[in-house]
Amino acid sequence: MPVLKPKDMAEKLGVTVKTLQKWDNQGILKAYRTPTNRRYYTEEQYLQYIGKSSGNEQTRKNVAYARVSTYGQKDDLSNQIAFIRQFANARGVIIDETITDIGSGLNYNRKKWNHLLDEVMQNKIAVIYITYKDRFIRFGYEWFERLCQKYGTKIVVLNNPDTSPDKEMVDDLVSIIHVFSGRLYGLRKYKKKLQQDSSLKGGEKDDTYPKGKAVSQPNNEKGSG
Repeated sequence: MPVLKPKDMAEKLGVTVKTLQKWDNQGILKAYRTPTNRRYYTEEQYLQYIGKSSGNEQTRKNVAYARVSTYGQKDDLSNQIAFIRQFANARGVIIDETITDIGSGLNYNRKKWNHLLDEVMQNKIAVIYITYKDRFIRFGYEWFERLCQKYGTKIVVLNNPDTSPDKEMVDDLVSIIHVFSGRLYGLRKYKKKLQQDSSLKGGEKDDTYPKGKAVSQPNNEKGSG
């Protein structure tokens, strides 16, 4: 049975040694003790704590998801993850995986985000932790929340507005305006082409007889009446 020192156990769980000592005293995660009264843990304890058996049985993951719109905001990704870990550690929750994404909240083609949704639909995700709704998706959050619920996945929103810069909202709105402005310009250009298309103005013009020239009547109509 592999033995883990408190420092090693703390690193695997993403907490401090002091937190482990606190959990030991509170009975949350009891440590074994050597004859000299030194704490130690086992690999089996670690697996049991994170919800996995020693037989490597697959369990659903707790995932921390963080997103920013541009590479210039990259430092904020670590702030989001740190905030989520602080929340999870305070409740004795183990974060199995952290996902950091760079891309607009309007972009539905983000590879990491789509991979996360694929795992949700494969029943691999238990909980997704995010700091704010728009970190997950800018618009339509409720629809994706219902999708996750359908597969037994819960999204926990920590509601930290500091992780949702106002500038991102402005940039996203500008992007929407730009897209619709481009479409409107295209429609106007198309309308102008339609107006200039003579084939659409009551049919093609018949120029069989030159303008101003009288049309002679057939011989059998001459002198009739």
